[in-house]
Amino acid sequence: MSGFKAFLLRGNLVEIAVGLIMATSFAVVVSTFTDVLMGFIGKIGGQPNFDEVTLADVAVGPFITAVVSFAILAAVVYFLIVMPYTRAKERYFPEEADPKAPSEVELLTEIRDALTNRA
Repeated sequence: MSGFKAFLLRGNLVEIAVGLIMATSFAVVVSTFTDVLMGFIGKIGGQPNFDEVTLADVAVGPFITAVVSFAILAAVVYFLIVMPYTRAKERYFPEEADPKAPSEVELLTEIRDALTNRA
């Protein structure tokens, strides 16, 4: 029973659960935002999606609608999640160079010496 309790109280499990809840909620926001933008596209093009578009009697409209929706979704995720997260991470948790790690010049010198010794 103590193992199960430790599993439930492990930090990663809680973080994953919170992330999943937030992602599910954010998905609704992004989906609604995508619908709003598709509505504006429909005002410009005369219809809210491209489902009626055909090419040589092949219905390519649903695919075009899916691609436009995906592009909007990707832009929202990138500009509202990825960029701010990356900036905050760089600002508050800057990566420090490992002082024990060899420099690039030292690594290249070792590679050159190893190749020379091999030949």
